[in-house]
Amino acid sequence: MSAHDHPSTSFADAIGVFDSGVGGLSVLRAIRDALPLENLVYVADSGHAPYGDKTEALITERTLTVGNWLASSGVKAITVACNTATVVAIRHLREQIHIPVVAIEPAIKPAVNITRSGVVAVLATTQTLQSESVARLCQAYGEGKRILLQACPGWVEAVEQADLDSPHTQALLRQFVEPLIHQGVDTLVLGCTHYPFLRNTLQQIVGEQVVLIDPAVAVATELTRRLANNRHVHTKTSGTTRFFTTGNVLHVQQVVSHLWGDTAIVETMS
Repeated sequence: MSAHDHPSTSFADAIGVFDSGVGGLSVLRAIRDALPLENLVYVADSGHAPYGDKTEALITERTLTVGNWLASSGVKAITVACNTATVVAIRHLREQIHIPVVAIEPAIKPAVNITRSGVVAVLATTQTLQSESVARLCQAYGEGKRILLQACPGWVEAVEQADLDSPHTQALLRQFVEPLIHQGVDTLVLGCTHYPFLRNTLQQIVGEQVVLIDPAVAVATELTRRLANNRHVHTKTSGTTRFFTTGNVLHVQQVVSHLWGDTAIVETMS
C-alpha cells in the first residue's frame, strides 16, 4: 500500500476482522452470511503467523498493532478471529480501543452440553491450551466430564498453504485425533479458526458419529447483537470485503482466494 492510499474513509463504518493468518476467514464467512450488507476489512497477520508458538509479549504486541491500525482506520467494531490472540491479549486490546470488540474463544461450554460419552477434546494451539481462559472454561463447565486438551502442531501451517487434504495433511490429522477417539471422545472443539478448513478431512478420519464444533457462527451472532444494540447494522446496499496482510501478498492472495472460494485482491497492511 502506498502512502497516498493509507486506510481511507472507505473503512469508516466497516467491521474489522483479524487473525494471525488466513484461519479467520472461517469467521469472516460466518459474519458475511449473518451481515450481508456490512463492509468488512480482513487482516491476515501472516508475516507473524502462526501465533500458537510465539511468546505472550509478541502476541500481545501484534494484537495491539493490528487492532489499533483497524481502529484508527475508522472501523466501527473489531472481531478477533484468533483464539490465541483472544486468550492472550484481548483484555489489553479492550483497554486501548473504545469500539465493540467481539472475540472468539474455544467452544467448551457447547461441547460439554452435547457430549454423549462425557469425553470432549479441545484441539488448539499450545498457547491457547496453556492459557488462563481455557483453564477457566474447563473449570466452569467441565464438572463430571473429561476434557482432553490436544495441541496440533503443523495444522495451521497446512491451512496457510491451502493444503487441506493431501496425504501429508491426512497423516498429520490422524496423528493427533486417532488417540483421542480411542479414549472415547465423541465431541471435538475446533479451538483454532484455521481448523474448520480441515473439517471435511477431519470428519472422514473420525467418522460421522463424532461432532465437530466450530464457534464461528456464535461469534457472528454476538457481533450482530452488539451492532444492533448500537443501532449500527446496515440496511442498504450489499457490503464489500477488503483483504490485507503483513505477509507475502501474492502467496496470501492465492490462499485466500482458494479458501474464500472467490478471487480475492489482497493489499499490504502498512
